[in-house]
Amino acid sequence: MNPEEVKKLIETGLPDCEVTVSGDGSHFDAIVVGEVFADLSPVKKQQLVYATVSDKITSGVVHALSIKTYTPEEWATASKLQIS
Repeated sequence: MNPEEVKKLIETGLPDCEVTVSGDGSHFDAIVVGEVFADLSPVKKQQLVYATVSDKITSGVVHALSIKTYTPEEWATASKLQIS
């Protein structure tokens, strides 16, 4: 599986989010930005993203996924500080 395929899975499950994925075929890093994360706990944010790729993780196609979630406001601040 390549980063673009992981990105499409996340975008399908969270269509109103901006998604960036990098990785090496089994280990991936995802940055997901969307208003859907407003007022959610960090665990709930992770669960939302994880649910979009859980089948691939369960099957072993994706071995590891690091997830960073932001609201658009949080991302504006983080990207200015070059935090990703």
